Amino acid sequence: MRAGQRAIALWEAQIVAQPGDFDATWKLARAYYWLGTAGAPPAERRAALEKGMARGRLATTLQPERVEGFFWMAANMGSLAEAFGLRQGLKYRTPIRTALEQARRLDPAYLEGSPDRALGRWYAQVPSMFGGDLDKAEAHLRAALARKPDSVITLVFLAEVMEERKKPAEARRLAQAAIDAPTDPAWAAEDAGHRETARRMLARLKAAPAPKPQ
Repeated sequence: MRAGQRAIALWEAQIVAQPGDFDATWKLARAYYWLGTAGAPPAERRAALEKGMARGRLATTLQPERVEGFFWMAANMGSLAEAFGLRQGLKYRTPIRTALEQARRLDPAYLEGSPDRALGRWYAQVPSMFGGDLDKAEAHLRAALARKPDSVITLVFLAEVMEERKKPAEARRLAQAAIDAPTDPAWAAEDAGHRETARRMLARLKAAPAPKPQ
């Protein structure tokens, strides 16, 4: 049994023993997120994310003053939206933003600024006609980076925004910072993937011709 599956079995058993256990419920949402993004075979990931979303939503009703349910519900929805096509993205775009905004109101420092990082990603990924906004994306990502300046994930997301905004020098600086940043044990698997994204971005930016002077 994989580590993620063992965690899920543990928390499911806790809920059977104590229905309505908030901590077990949101931790299930987190465990299903990890299973659905990396820990399960591709064919099983969508079902894991849907279960994680449902557990996160339940956690928000059990303790609506706590950040965890809102954040992990949004994380599962966000991964569904990114991984499973335009229809999923459009279906969940507003609920994701609403949940992340509530998470940020409840605890902007949660997981070293993760609500701001996720909101920055939302504004960067959603088309402008549906609410995307690179100014807001940059502002949220910089707020997250202020809380954890060596976050590989945040550095890469911000580098992508800077590349989109036609600021290659800043994008290169951020991508290099992501490559050089230490690995956070709590995010080791994600850091590895994002660091590889930074390497590809840096190679692409270095190969691009310098912009012509105005």
